[in-house]
Amino acid sequence: MPLKDYLRVSQLTPKDLTRLLDLSSRLKRHPHDRGDLLRDEVVCLYFAKPSTRTRVSFTVAVARLGGHPEMLGANDLQLGRGETIEDTARVISRYAKAFVIRTFADGDVERFAAAASIPVVNALTDGHHPCQALADVLTMRERFGALAGLRAAYLGDGNNVAHSLMEAGALAGMHVVVGTPKKHEPDPDVVQGAQAIAERTGGSVMVTNDAKEAAAGAHVLYTDVWLSMGDDPATKQARTRALKPFQVNGKLMAVADPDAVFMHCLPAHRGDEVTAEVMDGPASLVFDQAENRLCTEQAVLVALLKGKLKGAG
Repeated sequence: MPLKDYLRVSQLTPKDLTRLLDLSSRLKRHPHDRGDLLRDEVVCLYFAKPSTRTRVSFTVAVARLGGHPEMLGANDLQLGRGETIEDTARVISRYAKAFVIRTFADGDVERFAAAASIPVVNALTDGHHPCQALADVLTMRERFGALAGLRAAYLGDGNNVAHSLMEAGALAGMHVVVGTPKKHEPDPDVVQGAQAIAERTGGSVMVTNDAKEAAAGAHVLYTDVWLSMGDDPATKQARTRALKPFQVNGKLMAVADPDAVFMHCLPAHRGDEVTAEVMDGPASLVFDQAENRLCTEQAVLVALLKGKLKGAG
């Protein structure tokens, strides 16, 4: 059976990833090629968390496929009045062609997808950000021409963005290093799963508590905000102290590859996780990443609706 849902990157095979990136590139060049796929149909977009890039890019992606994006917030469904996730999924499956969900718990998305008969796309959870990872590796491929053998260093908190980047990099045969302070490391189960994938693709995944070790020779330096959605604001000072040595700045860029680029999933806080000179400098690809959210999400919808993804099983 083809893959029905896209909940995390590790659901894909290496061929699935390549297929999605190739389709994304074609849709970027010809954004209206599949303009009749969702003609007179609805895709529900449920956002329990604030969003700029994800919300706008998915709205445009659905429209470019000829469909109507129905925006839903936390107060727009009966979930708050006790209706089960499963009942909600079964009802919406009778109305819409797909469901895009941005929420907190990964388990809630998994429950929704298991009960739904339509494709479900994870637009961000506490554990994963699989749509961001597709835009990231597409941006890398555009810059470097190929992904296999590239070294990408993620610096900062080992969060959902780091998780999905590890999985995508492993599928692509990249060497991904996560540099993070102690007690901020990524989920060890995600690390082990990505390492297992990398063993089959010729890539590697490792975690270090040394920022310079992570950045040394890297083709890509990547970071994210130090206080993510859902984190307790009261921990900001402690997190800032711990993460300050992992700030991407000129000194850290200097130990990377001479042609290294900087990436960030946005929004960015200049002066915290990245300095303004790097964020706004010639090596920054952050707005190319943001642009690529659109064509990659369009590709995900096309591939799921057309049954083009095999899935890792």
